[in-house]
Amino acid sequence: MANRIDETFREAKDSGKIILAPFITVGFPNVAKSEAIASAVLKAGADLIELGVPFSDPLAEGPTIQKTSFLALQQGVTVQTCLDVVKRLRKQGLESPMILMGYFNPYLHFGLARFAKDASISGVDGLIVPDLPVEESDVFQEMCKDNNLHLIPLLAPTSTEERIVQACKRANGFIYCVSLTGVTGARNDLSEGLPKLVSKIRKHTDLPIMVGFGVSNYEHVKTIAQFADGVVVGSALLDAIDKAPNNRVAHRASEFVRELLGDSN
Repeated sequence: MANRIDETFREAKDSGKIILAPFITVGFPNVAKSEAIASAVLKAGADLIELGVPFSDPLAEGPTIQKTSFLALQQGVTVQTCLDVVKRLRKQGLESPMILMGYFNPYLHFGLARFAKDASISGVDGLIVPDLPVEESDVFQEMCKDNNLHLIPLLAPTSTEERIVQACKRANGFIYCVSLTGVTGARNDLSEGLPKLVSKIRKHTDLPIMVGFGVSNYEHVKTIAQFADGVVVGSALLDAIDKAPNNRVAHRASEFVRELLGDSN
């Protein structure tokens, strides 16, 4: 069975478009609204979605995602909650790729083999685990492969050549290129070294490369489209949602996605 991630990137390459992947935290501002936001951004033109699994110690996250995770945890959001949200989104008929981005401890507590199986059954296509070192990922990687899940590695400006080689060798779906040294959060400017980093990674893989961390507006998307295959936008979108009236969060999320695509109508 083909993975939706592969199909989506194949279609984008054929049409010459850049992939847009919004990141939202499951349970922010609450579970029902995060589900509505996910549906809204996909219908507004996003190609795939990253659903953040809340965790109490999100090492790679800046203030925005820390805040949204904290609020979600206060409401009792768990790994199972996130799987249930994916299941309900699939029941709506949404066929876009859905990726869970979360830390290793909750999955370990859930049970790795059980989690991989349940994620696949729920309709998850891929996993990003920021605190799982590539050298220690083989066992979980096999569980993911057995369930048609792509385990997607992160590479950063600090990644050594050896680490890049090892990550690319194990990777499925795409490579997540962290654009800067630091945590997530909207930034005004992209790193000047970003094109060079993407080029360095491309020497070791034919997989698509997505750029995330700090991407926040249409100009960023347009710039990245010149050398990468896609962008992930998280904190800037969550900030926009946070500022919206409570009854307009899904609408504001849709609007923000259209702005990222250069469509202001």
